[in-house]
Formats: sequence, structure tokens, C-alpha cells
Amino acid sequence: MFKNFTASDLLMLTAAFLSLIFSELLWFNGEKESAIFIGLWVPSILGFAILLKLIKNQK
Repeated sequence: MFKNFTASDLLMLTAAFLSLIFSELLWFNGEKESAIFIGLWVPSILGFAILLKLIKNQK
């Protein structure tokens, strides 16, 4: 499954995963507003990764 991933794909996936983990850590430490803010980064990062993949495939 991961053999088709490029370095940029792995970087974006790692960034999204780390922001999800960091958001959950903030949530359980009581900083709920910060956790929601950081949690909203996940779909943004994944959407940007999809955009980059679409641009790359058009070339």
C-alpha cells in the first residue's frame, strides 16, 4: 500500500497524523479551544495533499 507513496505524500500524511495526536493531547489536558483549532488542520492538510496529487497527475 505504501509503496506508491512519494516523500511528499508521506510528509503530508505524517503532518496530518501529528496534528490529530497533538489535538487529542490538548483536548485531554483541558485546552478544548486550542484542540479544536489544531484538529481543524487535519482536513486542511489532507485536502492540500489531494490538491498537490491532482496537480501532479495532470502533468
